[in-house]
Amino acid sequence: MSQSLRLILAQPRGFCAGVDRAIEIVERALAIYGPPVYVRHEIVHNKWVVEDLRAKGVVFVGEINEIPDGAITVFSAHGISEKIESQARLRELPVIDATCPLVTKVHKEAQRYEAEGREIILIGHEGHPEVEGTSGRVKNGVFLVQDVADVARLQVKNPDRLAYVTQTTLSVDDTKDLITALKTRFPSIAGPELRDICYATQNRQNAVRELARQVEMMLVVGSANSSNSNRLRDLAEEMGVPARLIDDAKNLQPQWFDAVSTVGITAGASAPEHLVQGVIEAIGKLRPVAVETMAGEAENTRFKLPPELMRAAG
Repeated sequence: MSQSLRLILAQPRGFCAGVDRAIEIVERALAIYGPPVYVRHEIVHNKWVVEDLRAKGVVFVGEINEIPDGAITVFSAHGISEKIESQARLRELPVIDATCPLVTKVHKEAQRYEAEGREIILIGHEGHPEVEGTSGRVKNGVFLVQDVADVARLQVKNPDRLAYVTQTTLSVDDTKDLITALKTRFPSIAGPELRDICYATQNRQNAVRELARQVEMMLVVGSANSSNSNRLRDLAEEMGVPARLIDDAKNLQPQWFDAVSTVGITAGASAPEHLVQGVIEAIGKLRPVAVETMAGEAENTRFKLPPELMRAAG
């Protein structure tokens, strides 16, 4: 009989409160109004979640003009620009906003800084829907910085009237070098307090950092377009642990487990727990497994559902 494989589960892992809320919003909209419900962009960045909702009658679209008149419309958890919001309002679409409250907080911070007469620097990944949404909340646009080299290249009007905000799927650790570079070059720059950083991103990265010290390989359950899932994989590899990003158990390769005795498993903030359990079950068919969960941060955050949805539900 082959040696038992020790599987250690990260804590916390998987769904954060913003993702939980966004999916519940779509599920409730389906229950109240019936299909089809239209969602602009993927509600969250997870292939399984999107396909599951599509099978239930959700139609995912790229732009507002793809939504029929009068159709129930949901904005994704990543947030939207004022332009998109205005397009929906002009068409009088019945909108339910599933933007994560922590993303909304970033939007308001950026607008407050701009109202103070500051130019806005956004730390984030080009092309990410959250970055597009936040950029579109600032009248005069933003300077997007992705690395320290971008900071060195910045050309601003007034170095004394600047502020920065960050994409929520980046942790304190992800942004610290950039923030240091910004403060070094622009000593009077304003920015949010550390407690404004997304708790879920930081907690999941802290767990992977701790878990990487205990395992020989890391599996990250999450989709390829999930920023935070990719970062979890990268973080494990930075700590010298081979790591693989997988959508689900179907991506497992038996040879991965030939020469290891301890494997860590985590999941991105938009990956459902049943996918993790499916991975454990599939590994268990290859070798006997002993499963344990690491000690970690307990998350009890819950976000309220949008008032328009609560009113419709009675």
